[in-house]
Amino acid sequence: MRRRSVTAVLAAALLLTAGCSSDDGEPSGAAGSASAGGTTAGSSSPGPSAGETPPAKGSVKVVRTVATGLKSPWGLAPLPGDGLLVSSRDEATITRVDEKTGRTTELGEVPGVSPAGEGGLLGIALSPDYASDHMIYAYFTSASDNRIVRMLYDAKKPPGEQLGAPDTVFKGIPKGVIHNGGRIAFGPDGMLYAGTGESGERGLSQDRKSLGGKILRMTPEGEPAPGNPFPDSPVYSYGHRNVQGLAWDAEQRLFASEFGQDTWDELNAIKPGGNYGWPEAEGRSGDSAFQDPVAQWSTDQASPSGVALAEGSVWMAGLRGERLWRVPLKGTRASADPQAFLEGKYGRLRTVAAAGGDRLWLVTSDTDGRGDAKDGDDRILELKVT
Repeated sequence: MRRRSVTAVLAAALLLTAGCSSDDGEPSGAAGSASAGGTTAGSSSPGPSAGETPPAKGSVKVVRTVATGLKSPWGLAPLPGDGLLVSSRDEATITRVDEKTGRTTELGEVPGVSPAGEGGLLGIALSPDYASDHMIYAYFTSASDNRIVRMLYDAKKPPGEQLGAPDTVFKGIPKGVIHNGGRIAFGPDGMLYAGTGESGERGLSQDRKSLGGKILRMTPEGEPAPGNPFPDSPVYSYGHRNVQGLAWDAEQRLFASEFGQDTWDELNAIKPGGNYGWPEAEGRSGDSAFQDPVAQWSTDQASPSGVALAEGSVWMAGLRGERLWRVPLKGTRASADPQAFLEGKYGRLRTVAAAGGDRLWLVTSDTDGRGDAKDGDDRILELKVT
């Protein structure tokens, strides 16, 4: 881990807080960034003005299919200007998609990735200084752990050779066949957030010394971020089972999706130092020691992965549930019941990302070994939402 930069410290001083179903419904008891353009797979997009509550009922229109032919897509990072970067969990590659033509270009393979089970090349995010440093951050499963690296992206080089050697920013996150977490995003404070899983070892979630079953907050160099709730620790919140979605609203409040086990999947509003209950609690417990979720779903309706903010609502992609959920917000509470869209129409849904205004990018996940890939591939869709 590297020495924190002056830029990161100044940013953190201004904003100190930003403030299971397994990855895919394993049977019970199974073993075990704001970018240069201002929008990332985990960031918010403009919606109703601050304090305005969105309508109780919304709508989703599939505008078009952006790209097809993707294999085990997982992370999504919109590039400033144009282009979408997509990570492949099992092939350990990053691909650029031209969102106008659908043409794909492989940047290269990320060395050191060891795909197995739910592990592999997972979330990606752009450096907050991407306009000048052209760095891509990636969370992946190695032979020994889950870790975060950054790589230089040079589009002038030949396809397949556009990724520089990975620089390890953070390592030592527990790995397993299941529950590897994997979503990363830069918050409005310029800090790097990572959702981790407990790798099937339940006790890790309540152990604040463990990196498993947590949301981590660190500088771009991988140091514990200034203002974190526990001294000299990257742990931002704990008591999670498997976090795979991170997104902020217009007021810089963080929301995260989480896989339950047999009963409840969750959408949580994250408080610094908050305990989210696993394994003592799953879903709403009413116990003041734990933070109750904003919304919860039976595990066959969700198995949530990516989340995004648009038009005053959280949008959450469901894997086993094969649907897109809308949760309208009033502050950090749901202002109406969650509403489901696209149920069963596009199979398993892995990642949803803000595309600006009333638009979202949606990535399917039917080629990860648990889906029914009728068309033999996965795709990216553009949605218009209210």
